[in-house]
Amino acid sequence: MSKISRQTFLMQSLSLSALAMLPPFSSSLLAGTAVFAKAENLPKENIYTRIVAANDQKVATILESLQAEIQVLKRSLGYDFANLAASYSAPESGYYKSAALVPGMSRILKFLLKVQGPDGNLDIGNLGSPPDTAFILEPLCVATSLLLKNKAKLLTEVKADAKKFLTKAGDALATGGVHTPNHRWVVSSALARINALYPDQKYVNRINDWLAEGVFIDKDGHYLERSRTYSEVIDRSFITMARLLNMPDLLEPVRKNLAMTYFYMEPNGDLVTTDSRRQDQFGSVPIWEYYHHYRYLANRDNNTEFAAIATLIEQVKGFEEHVLTQSLFYFLEDPLLKKEMPAPTAPPVTYEKLFTTSNLARIRRGDTTTTLFGGVDWPLVIASGRSTSPNFFSFRKGEAILKYMRLSTGFFSTGYFRSEGLKKVGNAYVLSKKLEVPYYQPLATELRKADGDYKLSQSIDGRFWNKMDFENRPVSNLKTLETTITVTESNGKNQVSFQVKGSENVPVTIELCFLEGGKLSGVTVSEEDPENHFLEKGTGQYQFGQNTITFGPGTLAHKRLRGLDGEMYSSHFGTLRTKGMHVYLTGLTPFEHSITIG
Repeated sequence: MSKISRQTFLMQSLSLSALAMLPPFSSSLLAGTAVFAKAENLPKENIYTRIVAANDQKVATILESLQAEIQVLKRSLGYDFANLAASYSAPESGYYKSAALVPGMSRILKFLLKVQGPDGNLDIGNLGSPPDTAFILEPLCVATSLLLKNKAKLLTEVKADAKKFLTKAGDALATGGVHTPNHRWVVSSALARINALYPDQKYVNRINDWLAEGVFIDKDGHYLERSRTYSEVIDRSFITMARLLNMPDLLEPVRKNLAMTYFYMEPNGDLVTTDSRRQDQFGSVPIWEYYHHYRYLANRDNNTEFAAIATLIEQVKGFEEHVLTQSLFYFLEDPLLKKEMPAPTAPPVTYEKLFTTSNLARIRRGDTTTTLFGGVDWPLVIASGRSTSPNFFSFRKGEAILKYMRLSTGFFSTGYFRSEGLKKVGNAYVLSKKLEVPYYQPLATELRKADGDYKLSQSIDGRFWNKMDFENRPVSNLKTLETTITVTESNGKNQVSFQVKGSENVPVTIELCFLEGGKLSGVTVSEEDPENHFLEKGTGQYQFGQNTITFGPGTLAHKRLRGLDGEMYSSHFGTLRTKGMHVYLTGLTPFEHSITIG
């Protein structure tokens, strides 16, 4: 594809009158006018000038807040310190070398020294936590690297306090442990930063210990946790180690992850998180969190597609507030970020991608996207670190968003359907799962106990526990339920076909959850809960802004909406229900029904 200048890229991308001129990637910027800036509103200043101004505005707020005594330890203190140090260090800043910033920097460090534990860790997030301590060290180290370049005497005490805090924390990280896969790299990145300031071989030795465990990146570009939140953390950590420790090979997984991440991006900048193994699997993560990484590699590698993505991110809602205000210290530390990016080359906005390692498919047709998921971790265990989302389908059409579709049955309180994989069959995608629930027979004579006290064990179908020694019991009266969902997409419209068979007269409930704030029509309101709606027949519509999603035809065989989550949740008084506008279609087995969504 041809290369274009950054300004031309933005102007063409954001001008409706230039639609015929747009390269494929650029058309994505037309989606969601509330999210992206209009061409006439584009900032005239270059990005660095905007960053300096944003940092100075942030500093004014920080100075006001520091008039009161610091009472709560939080990660933002590290960024406050970095904001102050950046404005002090930047010649373009209105606070350049201002003595007024020094007391604030000193106050933050004095507080951190006060709350730092005897072993060097902080009680932040978790008690005496090396990884949580490492997170706050990131901005503190960047800021200290800037201040060490300045010889002003009024910084002497600040530098001394910084060294005292950072080296003590470095001792903790050089011996401390972690909880999760990404923690290894957060700790290693922090050690690399401390080592760059105050070299000590023990820091490098510890980094090498963690690296010796191996760096996992699958063929699609996922790290172990498949989390958009923690992938960003790992990308940042690897870039830091690659730079400071001369380990360029660590950039390869970052390139792979960033290349994949683009295809997880919705037209408005949200990232799909459905296949995550962490807490973000039921939320969303903004693409702007990855801005520094795309910009860094765009300049380092002369990667013109990454330049295009970084340019797009600059127009995403939240960029001004969250990125510009936390960029100056990074730009001052690494001149590569400050460098103007290469002319962007547009990546595609029409594509179909199946990520086989997590069983997730992404289909995009301009501002219309479909996401399919069938890759939960089996056996199903509800815990952090495992993929459990029952959201097998989601759909966006401009500003109109179907957050998710789920299917639940009344089959022995097994709850929501979760597929065993996602298969491409011809032009269709197939999700399926067969459930088997037995009844249990008496134990064999030789296994019976006079006192009746048997092993506490899980039922063989995984639904519950009891002191019944289930694994040694014969079973009978086996009941089955087989669910197959077939999705066929064509030009932004989806046909979703359901087949549920096996045991008869089992209630089936299809749940559609639309983004709150829209307008539903063609549906009836539930008598029990006005937030629930039924599509009894015909076609329903969901409108948000200028965009409308149509769905149907409807079907209604029952109005049972209790216990959709299943016993695994209800026994702990939990629920997977989220905010949104909920619409239900229902049936009884044997059940076959198809709906069109578009």
